[in-house]
Amino acid sequence: MKKHTFLLVFGFFASTLVFANELITKSPENARVYFISPTDGETVSGEVTVQFGLSGMGVAPAGSNVKNTGHHHILINKDVSEIDVSSPLPATDQVKHFGGGQTETVLKLPKGKHTLQLLLGNYAHIPHDKPVISEKITVTVK
Repeated sequence: MKKHTFLLVFGFFASTLVFANELITKSPENARVYFISPTDGETVSGEVTVQFGLSGMGVAPAGSNVKNTGHHHILINKDVSEIDVSSPLPATDQVKHFGGGQTETVLKLPKGKHTLQLLLGNYAHIPHDKPVISEKITVTVK
């Protein structure tokens, strides 16, 4: 009985890993995501209009499994090293999703310094194999 249970549990986890690996998509070598605005070191007042740039790939909404596409996520005051890039990105106050294919947003940030970084996710909100991530920028809200 114990051997049967072990095999059943092992089979479940093995199939889950295979399924998760099938959701990961590769990024082209020349893919690049970046901020159009704001710029690094910029001081802004009130709401911050953020424009996303992407080259070497296209933008597609979450759920659209189209080769060489993805959708934007913004990391706010969060380091990418704290994120499991082999799993779907969490939706939190520090990880904003733009699964509709948006390329611009308005952020309401409290006064002070903030870091922003873009991370592209595929149709399943999983970063690509070789994550497409921007340089981290700092903005100051006065």
